[in-house]
Amino acid sequence: MPRRHIRVTGAPEAPLRAALTALRTELGVPESYPPEALAEAQRSAKAPAVPSYDATDIPLFTIDPPASTDLDQAMHLSRQGSGYRVRYAIADVAAFVVPGGALDAETHRRVTTLYFPDERIPLHPALLSEGAASLLPGQVRPAALWTIDLDADARTRAVDVRRALVRSRAKLDYAAVQRQLDDKTAEEPPALLKEIGEARERLEVERGGISLNVPEQEIIERNHAYELSYRAPLPADGWNAQISLLTGMAAAELMLAAGTGILRTLPAAPDGAVGRLRRTAHALHIDWPHHVSYAQLIRSLDPHRPRHAAFLQECTTLLRGAGYTVFRDGALPPITTHAAVAAPYAHCTAPLRRLADRYASEICLAAAAGEPPPDWVLAALGALPHQMAEGSRRAGTVERECVDIVEAALLAGRVGEVFDGCVVDVEERQPGFGTVQLESPAVIGRIEGEHLPLGERLRVRLTQADPASSKVRFAPA
Repeated sequence: MPRRHIRVTGAPEAPLRAALTALRTELGVPESYPPEALAEAQRSAKAPAVPSYDATDIPLFTIDPPASTDLDQAMHLSRQGSGYRVRYAIADVAAFVVPGGALDAETHRRVTTLYFPDERIPLHPALLSEGAASLLPGQVRPAALWTIDLDADARTRAVDVRRALVRSRAKLDYAAVQRQLDDKTAEEPPALLKEIGEARERLEVERGGISLNVPEQEIIERNHAYELSYRAPLPADGWNAQISLLTGMAAAELMLAAGTGILRTLPAAPDGAVGRLRRTAHALHIDWPHHVSYAQLIRSLDPHRPRHAAFLQECTTLLRGAGYTVFRDGALPPITTHAAVAAPYAHCTAPLRRLADRYASEICLAAAAGEPPPDWVLAALGALPHQMAEGSRRAGTVERECVDIVEAALLAGRVGEVFDGCVVDVEERQPGFGTVQLESPAVIGRIEGEHLPLGERLRVRLTQADPASSKVRFAPA
């Protein structure tokens, strides 16, 4: 599920660069790998565990941002009778990481790839995540190859996953794929992405699921100042995400049937969180009648419109209760579904960037083969939810702090100016402190003042905007 993406375009000014560097130091973000972990990575890059099944004849392709080199997934789409066949190859990280080894320990320490506006801190060394383990075009790679057969409505009919050698034929990007689909010049495998993706989106609506088309927030440096913009996702982004969701749902069902697994779960959002979101909609002049459901509102928004884009960013707050739920030996947990997906769901499609996916993949491979999961998987399973929670908290802290730093840089030099905003949250124990959402630029900051009017528009004065302390502060004007 999406997080808030933010990046800086241009040459970041020295205070912003210094603030981001200081943040990495403050959070203890690991930038280098232990020598023994790197040595293991170098050895495995030269001699990974190679599966016997050769599927290099399948003309797979990847769809990623143009600059991406850590490619977790490759796909091939075809017609199968009146329905479809989805072949989805996922990078086989277990072919490169020795259980209990130094690299394994380091990945358990890092847990996830961390994204900063100016760089990323990878889960695995680049020689694996952007090299030997990445599904780069023209390279033979070990993978977990999913085969998912769908009927004419794109409902799942049959699922299989096995280890295989694969070779991607092409590295495509979203914009190029979208142009070909719009121009009707796409060849059949990419052309089917739209057909299958739209069918899966209809099924999502039917089951009550929600996909957030979260725009990427971009801070553009021009003439020693910053401007805020949003890059709205293309329809091809959403159709590609539907293939990943399809696989994650298939993985969850496979694990539930086998009685052992790790699910990505999310309870329904509490009323307070939805109420805060309604106040944010009010602040951004987004009409949300009480008879309109959250899901209906989300589908009506246009991510190309800045106010809608800002609101979609804030919708990610409803995902904060997501967690990882482990079960084994047939004892199913009380919650097996993800509220936004509206179905059981598992993270399994991004093992280069997320630790849990390696374990989910192993459990699914074993379940499909009718075998028990490997002992090293079962031994690690109990601690995995806590480790993933800690990693997710760290990633969330990075995200929040980066947003604060970049928004402080955006507003630097404007202290004393007055803006239109709306108080979207007030602390219960300290009613003189709250959160204000500006109309333009669409940023969020802390506000201090007596009798803050929750949910009402007001004029606010910027009192602090300091990238070095990552603080943006307002007061009622």
